[in-house]
Parts: sequence; structure tokens; C-alpha cells
Amino acid sequence: MPMSYTEEGEQLADKSPCAELRASLKMCLLESDCCKKEKVLPRDCLKRNDSTVPEECHALKYTFFECKRSILDMRTRFRGRKGETYN
Repeated sequence: MPMSYTEEGEQLADKSPCAELRASLKMCLLESDCCKKEKVLPRDCLKRNDSTVPEECHALKYTFFECKRSILDMRTRFRGRKGETYN
């Protein structure tokens, strides 16, 4: 099983599948105007479709969804999970 590391080289405490994507999505949402200026919860920001949440966060949300869905897909035994990097 590959180890998960942050950009700084620290090992992530969460070793579950798609942990890197979850952390990236969380940080993207927390740094958005929706959470900073409007003081809205990150979950509620994702449900909104306004301009306060950057497109990057919506792309990360979709990639995280695909990663979680690939866990249930039996074909991933051969291909590996989507969105996961192996070093």
C-alpha cells in the first residue's frame, strides 16, 4: 500500500483511500471566499453554485467523487484507483 504524503513531505495521519484528495478539497474550500468572507461551512459551500467557490474546488470535488466510486468498482483490482499517485 502506498504511503500518503503532503506537499511538505509529512506523512498524512489519514491513510484511507483518497485521503490526499479529501485534504486538498478541504483546504481549497477553507481558503475560498465562501468560507472566509461569508463564514459558511465548507459542506454548504459545495452545495451552492455561486462564484464564491472556485472552479478548482468543484474539479477536486468531482475527482474525489470518482476516487470514492472507484473503490467500489471491481475493475480497479487491475487498473488501480483513480486520482491516486504511486511513488
